[in-house]
Amino acid sequence: MIRNAVGSVLALAGATAAVWSPFRAWYDGRHGRDYGIGELFTGVTDAKADVLGSILLPFAFAALVTLVGVLLRSRLLVALAGLVVLGFTILWMVRVGEAEGSLTIDTDGTGLGYGVAIAFGGGVLLLLGALVMSGRGHARRLELPRADRPPDHVDRPPDEQSPPRE
Repeated sequence: MIRNAVGSVLALAGATAAVWSPFRAWYDGRHGRDYGIGELFTGVTDAKADVLGSILLPFAFAALVTLVGVLLRSRLLVALAGLVVLGFTILWMVRVGEAEGSLTIDTDGTGLGYGVAIAFGGGVLLLLGALVMSGRGHARRLELPRADRPPDHVDRPPDEQSPPRE
């Protein structure tokens, strides 16, 4: 029970970080919500995307999957959400690296921003939450008595006992 609680808190914190990350600077001061989902598959451009068509959408989907996974105590769903967040973050890094020629991290506000770190950290937290969770307990099978013989613990009346063998 403790493992599920700790894993759930980690997973929910990771989902929150993933959804919050597009509202922070991702590269050269440009926010993650400005990158369209289609740009991740065709190439990054300078065009600005609307919020619902941005990278926020897969992260919001991952947060929804996380919420369902926590409610159902499903390690698989929480891990899937973590893989979605990490996958889209890494795909974004590959596409920006292709468009820019390289990725840089500078302290003056150019290069990779905090939004990428928050998204990456959120994905890692989701995976850690899935690892920590114990998931659902396995149901124990009850051994039911067979219908052709009475249970061992029931005493038979004397008239139903078999005669002694000689």
